[in-house]
Amino acid sequence: MLLSSPAPVPAPTTQRLALGVSYNGRAYDGWQSQPSGRTVQDQLELALTRFSGQPETINTLCAGRTDAGVHGLMQVVHFDTALERPENAWVRGTNSFLPDDIAVQWARQVPHRFHARASARSRRYAYVLHESPVRPSVEAGQVGWVFRPLSLEAMQEAAQTLIGEHDFTSFRAARCQAHSPVKHLLRVDISRRSSYWRFEFEASAFLHHMIRNIMGCLIAIGNGNRPPAWMAEVLQARSRDAAAPTFSPDGLYFLGPVYDADFGLPERTPAFDWLP
Repeated sequence: MLLSSPAPVPAPTTQRLALGVSYNGRAYDGWQSQPSGRTVQDQLELALTRFSGQPETINTLCAGRTDAGVHGLMQVVHFDTALERPENAWVRGTNSFLPDDIAVQWARQVPHRFHARASARSRRYAYVLHESPVRPSVEAGQVGWVFRPLSLEAMQEAAQTLIGEHDFTSFRAARCQAHSPVKHLLRVDISRRSSYWRFEFEASAFLHHMIRNIMGCLIAIGNGNRPPAWMAEVLQARSRDAAAPTFSPDGLYFLGPVYDADFGLPERTPAFDWLP
């Protein structure tokens, strides 16, 4: 008599969760996991794993990696898990294992077709700059700094040169791993409140150091060292040597990705109201 082979054990049903995460990046070596363990991703995955109580590490995929010293107001990640918990329990439970400078803002169950990076229609960043004869103190590490007055009109004129789809090689770091330097910059908004400037960028995607290199050029134009027309020359040169030095990461904030409305994800967190 032939014995029938045992029936295959069905894989546990998993759900896909998306989280919105905010963090002060000053103490970390950027977002992406590194052997040092001093990254935001390392801290988040450790907290998620401890909260889950499972032996397997929970691995996350993010919407966009940030560099050392760069902050996040709404980084979005996703992961799959068989563990069933209410959405607010994922927020409170994970936060109980996170350091004070990282916090999960929201959790949502999403369809398995959702991908934090691939589903993003665009990404948004803001750079906050303090114009003052004296360097920042209380807000050190949270704002960039210039001591020379800046011209709004000159910077706005220069920024318009960058709008649209271009080869942004001149604003690309040497270590950039993007397959193509061609990106579509959707908007650059520049505003001022008291002594604080806010530069907001939205694009299909960004190259490594792209915003900090653009900021270096905008400031050189804003303080009169270069004319607005210089930005077009830098863009057309397609050479990193043509642009200004990379500006400080201190005032750079990842505002988060933009997704189709049918995913039902928040577009902002309360931290948006704190940002100047």
